[in-house]
Amino acid sequence: MKLNRYMDHTALKADTTYEMIDKLCEEAKKYDFFSVCVNGCHVKRCAENLKGSNTKVCTVVGFPLGAMTTESKVFETENAIKNGANEIDMVINIGALKSNDLDFVYNDIKALVDATRGKALLKVIVETCLLTDEEIVKVSELCVKAGAEFVKTSTGFSTSGANEHVVALMKKTVGDKAKVKASGGIRDKATALKMIELGADRLGVSASVKIISE
Repeated sequence: MKLNRYMDHTALKADTTYEMIDKLCEEAKKYDFFSVCVNGCHVKRCAENLKGSNTKVCTVVGFPLGAMTTESKVFETENAIKNGANEIDMVINIGALKSNDLDFVYNDIKALVDATRGKALLKVIVETCLLTDEEIVKVSELCVKAGAEFVKTSTGFSTSGANEHVVALMKKTVGDKAKVKASGGIRDKATALKMIELGADRLGVSASVKIISE
């Protein structure tokens, strides 16, 4: 198993500088990480830095709250793809899910499935720390129904990140109909390997170099 190829090498903090983005890309090329995951304003810079390498450019949409309009998320997605993004990690409308407005949640996801089809891979961040197990199952099923390639645990900016229980639950729910990305709080090799063992196909990590070097 090539642990490096499970990793989305991530820098999403508000104070991320251009210099930090350049370093992220250099590390991603050096260690052959699957992607770099950055905010939308850095997509073009990363696409230029990573040209000719194996590393993809991943960006977040509707981040970190997910509470903007669907139209805003669609525009952000199309703009990111135009700027060179290969993968989109969108945040669901968590309040709509908590209100049991499943039609809205489904249509929000489906709009981005349609916007990315044939152009980029879509991962759907469900922010598991704010959800009950029942809600995690419901939204994971909606992701599959809408045609998203991945369900993703967390933004890393809420009350907690991925844990063993939610990764196993999401994998059990989606089976082989979608993949699972575990993100938030994965800071050592043992945790990374455990997440993969439980069914994670991708890991969102900012401690990627530390983990690979262990």
